[in-house]
Amino acid sequence: MKMTTVRLPDEKMKLMKAIAGYEGKSLSKIFDSMAEEYISRHMETMELLKIPDFHSECITGLDEIKKGKGRRLSELAD
Repeated sequence: MKMTTVRLPDEKMKLMKAIAGYEGKSLSKIFDSMAEEYISRHMETMELLKIPDFHSECITGLDEIKKGKGRRLSELAD
């Protein structure tokens, strides 16, 4: 497993250590759990980013809206 450095303010690190000690868990396990939670919360975004041209279509759509173009939701096909 690769080793990674995480930079946190001292106060947050003290709290993390206190919580880890209270729960009887290692900091490594807590950070792993936090990473899993973060990844799962962002999986939908990752799936959207896999759609070809998704990003450029979003930018184009925003530009159209700023120019007063585009359609209302009620005007879109089902």
